[in-house]
Amino acid sequence: MELYDSRQIDTHALETRLGKPVKLYEKSVTSLGECIIAMIRCDTTKYIVAHGSGPVFDELAGEAGQMIKICPADHANRLVLNKYLPYTAPVANTTKRPSLGLGDRLGQATAGHIQALQGTNVFPFFAQQSIRELNFTGRSFDDVIDAAAYAVFQEGYTTGYGADGDHLKRCEDIEKSLSQGATMITLDSSEQIDNLIQSLDEEALLGRYQQLDHEIRERFEKLYQEQLFTIGEEVIKLDRMHLMQDVLTYHKALDFIQMVYENYIRTSSKPIDFEISIDETDTPTNPKSHLFIALELKRRQVAVSTLAPRFIGEFQKGIDYIGDLEEFGADLAQHAAIANHFGYRLSIHSGSDKFSIFPILAKTIKGSFHVKTAGTNWLEAVRLVALKDPGLYRRMHAHALKRFADAKKFYHVTTKLDRINALEEVQDSELWRYLEDDNARQLLHITYGYLLKDTNEQGGRLLGDELFNLLAREEQEYQSLLAKHIGKHLSLLGFSKQ
Repeated sequence: MELYDSRQIDTHALETRLGKPVKLYEKSVTSLGECIIAMIRCDTTKYIVAHGSGPVFDELAGEAGQMIKICPADHANRLVLNKYLPYTAPVANTTKRPSLGLGDRLGQATAGHIQALQGTNVFPFFAQQSIRELNFTGRSFDDVIDAAAYAVFQEGYTTGYGADGDHLKRCEDIEKSLSQGATMITLDSSEQIDNLIQSLDEEALLGRYQQLDHEIRERFEKLYQEQLFTIGEEVIKLDRMHLMQDVLTYHKALDFIQMVYENYIRTSSKPIDFEISIDETDTPTNPKSHLFIALELKRRQVAVSTLAPRFIGEFQKGIDYIGDLEEFGADLAQHAAIANHFGYRLSIHSGSDKFSIFPILAKTIKGSFHVKTAGTNWLEAVRLVALKDPGLYRRMHAHALKRFADAKKFYHVTTKLDRINALEEVQDSELWRYLEDDNARQLLHITYGYLLKDTNEQGGRLLGDELFNLLAREEQEYQSLLAKHIGKHLSLLGFSKQ
């Protein structure tokens, strides 16, 4: 495989065939033996074009004529692309590079992410979606990987990317994600975690603990009760009260984690990054609880790539960290020491726009770590709308207000709608400033599914089609916005240019 002279792709002939102007993505032009392939766009639709002959020409499905085949950028052709250009298929982060989850809810952001990543050693998870996000956007995990793979081909990005089945809770979803090409599973065991335990007084705690099977209690007490563990420069004691809390809170989750690992991760024919998420809880993860979990994972021979505790403070969607930075730094240092001791990396969830803690992460965590972002890419698309189509932005903003109560059922935010400036008070040239206001950001962040999927009286999409048409017309501007915004994340995280 080699990059090829773009003049070998006759765009005039393609325009004659398609009847409209064509944009050729020159970084995609690639020679495969007797065949040259490339990515083009006509209006809002992208295609693979193949010129010449040979196996890849024959296997790509499309409309052939005069040694040129125009092929839809669909799932079947993506699999052909993966076969002949392995760098377009997702892989695991086996070298444990610093990594960033880049949840692209629109399937349009990866080219901008690639621009931001230039010159860094970051391993990107271009394909990263939770079941909730898939439901809200009406996409499948195949769609998510398709979009990432085609963007990688389009931009000539050859250094590897991952696909994260994010916050999966059910075995059937894990199995499906792996079958569709996930190279990372983020296991959300929150349904097996008993959040009520942490609030029990001593008497109630003891009562609940005595109800546990005697063999379970005896096993954990023998292993950990009043034991001292040296982690870095600290000695941590698992006292009886805390051990009772942890056993009651996490023992079912640990059984679930072990079952998933043994049935889906360890038996996989390819490397899989396995992340444990314990951040979807009502209270922060005490470092003693993290130690208990880490000890149990080791005892059960469950090898994890990353673990996401719930840190102190607020990690709300789309806005900066809320909390005491000094306390966060001290808490982070304890969690980082535990992760380092047991040989896995820390993962920070809801990492979008947490600019105030990024330097603390870079300074405190010695080595590699993982940060998940998602909705911030959507918000940059909304910024683009505010800059380029004020009328569409106003309709999106007004609809978000109507749908906010519905969206809030799915997200923890403290948005104050009464502090958002009324639309009629803001001039078109100032609409972009809504994206600088925390309350407006959260309003627009959590309502994305309704803005994308809600329909009009005729059954068509109320706003979604106009948004995607704008993204196609303003492709370069969207990439520039993302490169700047994600670039700020990378810089403050210490994922600096090489």
